[in-house]
Amino acid sequence: MQTSLVNFIQVLRSHDVRISPAETLDAMDVADALGYSDRNQLRDGLAMTLAKTPHEEAVFMQCFDRYFSHKLADLSDSSQAEDAQPEAGETNADSQTADGESGEAAGDGESYEQDGSAGDNPLADAAGDSPELQQLLDSSLMQSLMNNDRNALSMAMSQAAAKVGLNQIEMFTQKGQFSRKILDELGEAHIRQAVIELERANSPALDELRRYRDMLREQVRDLVDREYLLHAEGRNQQFMDDILSKTRLNNIEHHYQQKVQALVQKMARKLAARYGRKRKTTRRGQLNMARTIRKGVATDGVLFNTYFRQVSRDKPQVLAVCDVSGSVAAYAKFLLMFLYAVQDVLPRVRSFAFSNHLGEVSGLFDEHPVERAVELVNWQYGGATDYGGSLEDFARLTMDDINTQTTVIILGDARNNRGEPRLDILQSIYQRAKQVIWLNPESRKAWGTGDSEMPRYQSACHFAAECNNLKQLERIIEQLLKSTR
Repeated sequence: MQTSLVNFIQVLRSHDVRISPAETLDAMDVADALGYSDRNQLRDGLAMTLAKTPHEEAVFMQCFDRYFSHKLADLSDSSQAEDAQPEAGETNADSQTADGESGEAAGDGESYEQDGSAGDNPLADAAGDSPELQQLLDSSLMQSLMNNDRNALSMAMSQAAAKVGLNQIEMFTQKGQFSRKILDELGEAHIRQAVIELERANSPALDELRRYRDMLREQVRDLVDREYLLHAEGRNQQFMDDILSKTRLNNIEHHYQQKVQALVQKMARKLAARYGRKRKTTRRGQLNMARTIRKGVATDGVLFNTYFRQVSRDKPQVLAVCDVSGSVAAYAKFLLMFLYAVQDVLPRVRSFAFSNHLGEVSGLFDEHPVERAVELVNWQYGGATDYGGSLEDFARLTMDDINTQTTVIILGDARNNRGEPRLDILQSIYQRAKQVIWLNPESRKAWGTGDSEMPRYQSACHFAAECNNLKQLERIIEQLLKSTR
């Protein structure tokens, strides 16, 4: 059960439930303390240990029901069991059931007896003339099939699935591959060979053996389908997130925008949790030891009065300057979304947008949701690009506020339509600010080509980087959070 519990935790992680190694050990201790006989009690205990938010609790409950609430494989005749096929969420092994169901869960006394008693079994008659067939019938696999021993077959399929790594399935195209591997691990090749021999001999036992073979294949296919639904959902989402995070933002199609926005929120939550400020609780500030001792001289060193000092430090601020002209608007949208998603960690974010003129748009983000605010920014400031004039506007609005606690982030392609770049203004900002970061969505190979002023602007920046997808943006925001802690 510990192995099954570890596999279950891997399923939770694939569904974005954060579980540390220490919490995994805690879950094992909880399972040992509560036992596995009461399913509901185990579920509630593990939920209290592993789920830390209402969203994670909902995901936990769904995954728990799909992973542990399973019936054993039904080995009845397919003509009698069409209405009793297992649900898509059911799996195979009683070793994975958390409610203690074993033999009782195997059924209500159903048995697989067809074509009369064992003495009238055509397979048994055919085995009298074939030692190989008799050896097959004596194998544990065939005994489980012929005796409708659901527990034994389910356990065997679980062990075979573990050996071939079925819990690593990711794509639906892998289902056939894993089905064949599990069948080979179970020894289905011997049944297949026996079917060929009976076909050559035109034996009356052929149909009976074929039916056992087809039943086994059906049960394995059901097992693979259930495991795919359980494991692949989270992995497919992770795979899709990875693709979207590495795709140029201006190439993402419209119907993926909602997924990308959700991905931005998830990245931002991760960074905010990692770099959130740890606030110390203190009643009176830091003790001013020098003053306290000095005042204690008058009382022969007895410190009747204590004095505290409070050092006021300027909070760091971020000034985000975004080019929202047509070629860069998509990148500016996600930078602003990212910055405002981590505003609890960066409490002073002021946003500016420009194309041919620049203005502050921080108020739009206070009045509207981020997505709507970005739309209004693009509508109000979109147009042809004039970096020189926009830098003049920016200096007029903010130069007196820029100090050694200020980080200026400029997002733009630096293509100035052959206008005056006003590099002197950017140099003044560089001398005043803590850091000036320029994010350019164009490839570095294109910097300085045509009307690009990027090489000149780069000389007045502390850091300049190519940034055209969410993965690059996440790394840069993470470096920003580190520097402003």
